[in-house]
Amino acid sequence: MRPGGSPGSAGRVMMDQNKLQELRELVEFLKSNGIAEFDMERDDLKVRIKFMGANVAAAAPNQAQLAALLGSAGASFQTVPPASAAPAGTAALAVDADEGLHQVKSPIVGTFYESPSPGASPFVKVGDQVEVGQVLCIVEAMKLMNEIESDVAGEIVKRIASSGQPVEYGQPLFVIKPR
Repeated sequence: MRPGGSPGSAGRVMMDQNKLQELRELVEFLKSNGIAEFDMERDDLKVRIKFMGANVAAAAPNQAQLAALLGSAGASFQTVPPASAAPAGTAALAVDADEGLHQVKSPIVGTFYESPSPGASPFVKVGDQVEVGQVLCIVEAMKLMNEIESDVAGEIVKRIASSGQPVEYGQPLFVIKPR
Protein backbone atom coordinates (compact mmCIF):
# COMPACT_ATOMS: atom_id res chain seq x y z
CA MET A 1 0.00 0.00 0.00
CA ARG A 2 1.31 3.47 -0.87
CA PRO A 3 1.58 6.37 1.57
CA GLY A 4 -1.76 8.10 2.08
CA GLY A 5 -3.66 5.09 0.76
CA SER A 6 -6.23 2.94 2.46
CA PRO A 7 -6.94 -0.74 1.95
CA GLY A 8 -9.67 0.10 -0.59
CA SER A 9 -7.75 2.79 -2.46
CA ALA A 10 -6.04 0.32 -4.85
CA GLY A 11 -2.86 2.32 -5.44
CA ARG A 12 -4.35 5.82 -5.26
CA VAL A 13 -2.24 8.44 -3.54
CA MET A 14 -3.67 11.41 -1.67
CA MET A 15 -2.05 14.69 -2.76
CA ASP A 16 -2.01 18.07 -1.10
CA GLN A 17 -3.19 21.10 -3.07
CA ASN A 18 0.38 22.20 -3.98
CA LYS A 19 1.20 18.79 -5.47
CA LEU A 20 -2.11 18.77 -7.31
CA GLN A 21 -1.39 22.21 -8.78
CA GLU A 22 2.10 21.04 -9.86
CA LEU A 23 0.50 18.06 -11.58
CA ARG A 24 -2.00 20.30 -13.38
CA GLU A 25 0.85 22.56 -14.57
CA LEU A 26 2.77 19.48 -15.73
CA VAL A 27 -0.20 18.22 -17.75
CA GLU A 28 -0.62 21.63 -19.41
CA PHE A 29 3.12 21.79 -20.17
CA LEU A 30 3.04 18.31 -21.73
CA LYS A 31 0.03 19.18 -23.89
CA SER A 32 1.48 22.50 -25.05
CA ASN A 33 4.78 20.85 -26.01
CA GLY A 34 3.19 17.95 -27.89
CA ILE A 35 4.35 15.22 -25.52
CA ALA A 36 2.12 12.16 -25.88
CA GLU A 37 3.52 10.08 -23.04
CA PHE A 38 5.43 10.92 -19.87
CA ASP A 39 6.88 8.91 -16.94
CA MET A 40 8.30 10.41 -13.74
CA GLU A 41 9.64 9.00 -10.50
CA ARG A 42 10.31 11.24 -7.52
CA ASP A 43 10.96 9.85 -4.04
CA ASP A 44 7.95 7.59 -3.34
CA LEU A 45 5.78 9.02 -6.14
CA LYS A 46 5.58 7.53 -9.62
CA VAL A 47 3.53 9.27 -12.34
CA ARG A 48 2.67 8.03 -15.82
CA ILE A 49 0.70 10.29 -18.15
CA LYS A 50 -0.44 9.11 -21.56
CA PHE A 51 -2.68 11.13 -23.84
CA MET A 52 -4.83 8.69 -25.80
CA GLY A 53 -5.91 9.86 -29.25
CA ALA A 54 -4.86 13.38 -28.38
CA ASN A 55 -4.06 15.89 -31.08
CA VAL A 56 -0.51 16.52 -29.94
CA ALA A 57 2.07 17.88 -32.36
CA ALA A 58 5.36 16.06 -32.90
CA ALA A 59 7.41 18.74 -31.18
CA ALA A 60 10.56 18.03 -29.20
CA PRO A 61 10.02 19.05 -25.57
CA ASN A 62 12.18 21.72 -23.99
CA GLN A 63 14.03 19.55 -21.44
CA ALA A 64 15.31 22.58 -19.49
CA GLN A 65 11.78 23.96 -19.02
CA LEU A 66 10.54 20.53 -18.00
CA ALA A 67 13.32 20.14 -15.43
CA ALA A 68 12.55 23.58 -14.01
CA LEU A 69 8.84 22.78 -13.82
CA LEU A 70 9.48 19.52 -11.97
CA GLY A 71 12.18 20.88 -9.67
CA SER A 72 14.51 18.15 -10.89
CA ALA A 73 16.19 17.51 -7.52
CA GLY A 74 15.65 13.83 -6.72
CA ALA A 75 13.45 13.28 -9.78
CA SER A 76 13.94 11.33 -12.96
CA PHE A 77 11.63 11.57 -15.92
CA GLN A 78 11.37 10.42 -19.51
CA THR A 79 9.34 11.79 -22.38
CA VAL A 80 8.17 9.75 -25.32
CA PRO A 81 7.47 11.16 -28.80
CA PRO A 82 3.83 11.15 -29.97
CA ALA A 83 2.33 7.90 -31.25
CA SER A 84 2.88 9.04 -34.84
CA ALA A 85 6.61 8.75 -34.13
CA ALA A 86 8.34 5.60 -32.89
CA PRO A 87 7.34 4.02 -29.57
CA ALA A 88 9.73 4.32 -26.60
CA GLY A 89 12.89 2.23 -26.99
CA THR A 90 12.22 1.64 -30.66
CA ALA A 91 14.01 3.57 -33.37
CA ALA A 92 12.10 5.39 -36.07
CA LEU A 93 12.72 4.19 -39.61
CA ALA A 94 13.05 6.20 -42.75
CA VAL A 95 13.34 4.57 -46.15
CA ASP A 96 16.15 5.67 -48.44
CA ALA A 97 14.30 5.28 -51.75
CA ASP A 98 17.49 5.36 -53.86
CA GLU A 99 19.10 2.29 -52.30
CA GLY A 100 16.28 0.56 -50.42
CA LEU A 101 18.09 1.19 -47.13
CA HIS A 102 16.56 2.03 -43.75
CA GLN A 103 17.90 4.70 -41.45
CA VAL A 104 17.51 4.02 -37.76
CA LYS A 105 16.91 7.40 -36.14
CA SER A 106 17.10 8.51 -32.54
CA PRO A 107 13.63 8.63 -30.97
CA ILE A 108 14.90 11.06 -28.29
CA VAL A 109 17.46 13.76 -27.57
CA GLY A 110 20.44 12.44 -25.61
CA THR A 111 23.93 10.97 -25.75
CA PHE A 112 24.70 8.04 -28.08
CA TYR A 113 26.61 5.02 -26.72
CA GLU A 114 27.59 2.08 -28.91
CA SER A 115 28.22 -0.31 -25.99
CA PRO A 116 26.57 -1.14 -22.66
CA SER A 117 29.54 0.20 -20.67
CA PRO A 118 32.90 1.89 -21.29
CA GLY A 119 35.42 -0.60 -22.70
CA ALA A 120 32.74 -3.20 -23.55
CA SER A 121 32.21 -4.49 -27.07
CA PRO A 122 29.72 -2.50 -29.16
CA PHE A 123 26.19 -3.85 -29.46
CA VAL A 124 26.64 -4.05 -33.27
CA LYS A 125 29.32 -3.35 -35.87
CA VAL A 126 29.18 -2.62 -39.60
CA GLY A 127 28.59 -5.93 -41.39
CA ASP A 128 26.63 -7.51 -38.51
CA GLN A 129 23.29 -9.14 -39.21
CA VAL A 130 20.54 -7.86 -36.91
CA GLU A 131 17.05 -9.05 -36.09
CA VAL A 132 13.92 -7.07 -35.29
CA GLY A 133 14.06 -6.03 -31.63
CA GLN A 134 17.83 -6.43 -31.32
CA VAL A 135 19.51 -3.67 -29.33
CA LEU A 136 21.69 -1.48 -31.55
CA CYS A 137 22.84 1.16 -29.06
CA ILE A 138 21.89 3.21 -26.03
CA VAL A 139 20.78 6.83 -25.99
CA GLU A 140 21.13 8.35 -22.53
CA ALA A 141 18.61 11.06 -21.73
CA MET A 142 18.40 12.67 -18.30
CA LYS A 143 20.42 9.81 -16.74
CA LEU A 144 18.03 7.21 -18.18
CA MET A 145 19.58 4.61 -20.49
CA ASN A 146 17.23 3.98 -23.43
CA GLU A 147 17.98 0.90 -25.51
CA ILE A 148 17.42 1.59 -29.19
CA GLU A 149 16.17 -1.51 -31.00
CA SER A 150 16.13 -2.41 -34.67
CA ASP A 151 12.74 -2.31 -36.41
CA VAL A 152 14.02 -4.30 -39.36
CA ALA A 153 16.07 -7.45 -39.91
CA GLY A 154 19.11 -6.98 -42.10
CA GLU A 155 22.76 -5.97 -42.28
CA ILE A 156 24.32 -2.92 -40.62
CA VAL A 157 25.93 -1.00 -43.50
CA LYS A 158 26.83 2.21 -41.66
CA ARG A 159 27.06 3.61 -38.14
CA ILE A 160 26.51 7.37 -38.35
CA ALA A 161 26.77 8.52 -34.72
CA SER A 162 29.94 8.33 -32.62
CA SER A 163 30.00 6.99 -29.08
CA GLY A 164 29.65 9.77 -26.51
CA GLN A 165 28.23 12.16 -29.14
CA PRO A 166 25.07 14.14 -28.40
CA VAL A 167 22.20 13.22 -30.73
CA GLU A 168 18.99 15.04 -31.58
CA TYR A 169 15.48 13.69 -31.98
CA GLY A 170 15.20 12.18 -35.48
CA GLN A 171 18.97 12.15 -36.10
CA PRO A 172 20.14 9.08 -38.09
CA LEU A 173 22.18 6.60 -36.02
CA PHE A 174 22.53 3.56 -38.30
CA VAL A 175 21.81 2.51 -41.88
CA ILE A 176 20.50 -1.06 -42.35
CA LYS A 177 20.12 -3.01 -45.59
CA PRO A 178 16.94 -5.03 -45.04
CA ARG A 179 16.82 -8.71 -45.88
